[in-house]
Amino acid sequence: MAELTYRDAVSMGIAQELANDPRVVFLGEDVAGAGGVFKATTGLLEQFGPERVRDAPISEQAILGAAMGAAMTGLRPIAEIMFSDFLAVCWDIVANEIAKSRYMTAGQMEFPLVIRTANGGGSRFGAQHSQSVENWAMAVPGLKVVAPSTAEDTIGLLAASVRDPDPVIFFEHKSCYPMKFTVPERDGDIVDELGVAKVVRPGHDVTIVALALMVHRALDAAERLAAEGIDAEVIDVRSLVPLDTKTILSSVAKTSRLFTVEENPRLCGWGAEIASIVAEEAFWDLDGPVVRITTPHVPLPAAEALEDATIPSVDRIVETIRRTSGH
Repeated sequence: MAELTYRDAVSMGIAQELANDPRVVFLGEDVAGAGGVFKATTGLLEQFGPERVRDAPISEQAILGAAMGAAMTGLRPIAEIMFSDFLAVCWDIVANEIAKSRYMTAGQMEFPLVIRTANGGGSRFGAQHSQSVENWAMAVPGLKVVAPSTAEDTIGLLAASVRDPDPVIFFEHKSCYPMKFTVPERDGDIVDELGVAKVVRPGHDVTIVALALMVHRALDAAERLAAEGIDAEVIDVRSLVPLDTKTILSSVAKTSRLFTVEENPRLCGWGAEIASIVAEEAFWDLDGPVVRITTPHVPLPAAEALEDATIPSVDRIVETIRRTSGH
């Protein structure tokens, strides 16, 4: 067993894929010499050299344009966009070019590229550097969307993303970077599977579906609810596209209550899609309405107290489930 931070897992996951496949290259702003603004890529330049680990200009369009061209010509690029908010600067390349080009070439070209980006709040970076934008990506046909919550999942899902023939946006939560996790040692590569959710805490009274940092808050809330006699099952979605509806629907059939915990703003958040699926396919299993616990539809404040009041907290999760679960 090894203890790794989420930050270390990012570096290990990239290193594993660079070592595994000579077609894999890595580029982004300050990812080589500086080791990344979040120090999640330290040591990669020294290990793999400047041909495969490249610093790029301060231009999101240049980074993703180069990554798209590399993927078209047979490489498997990993491109870093420093903050997920900055995807807005290059969204045309993401949504209109990368996402659609395999379809528009009738499958004659594959686009095996990964866009890594730091997502979410908790660091007091303000409204332009703290957004959770996974629902932006989820809305674009042709993109796969992944957001791990643990070190082992980060390595395994990153490997699955790099090896996938389609473009993947890989959201790493900034507040998870310093978290420490135990990762079982194993022979060979750590490779996971896209589109598979995990039941990270079994339960029989309510189902809580969460993503990235919110998984940890949901688990903390579940422990507090257990002391009050409410046994919560917690599901880590991990992959929004493809989405593991089977695991979610099976849990709802057991518990009859569903809560989503979402850091993205409430309007058109990913939990709305899950609520819609459950309403269509498991309506008669429900003993009450699906309840979404979200960030409100506001720009995220930088002030510590205001940011904490905006993003779903353990207290808010507990209070909402206590009040509405029927237990």
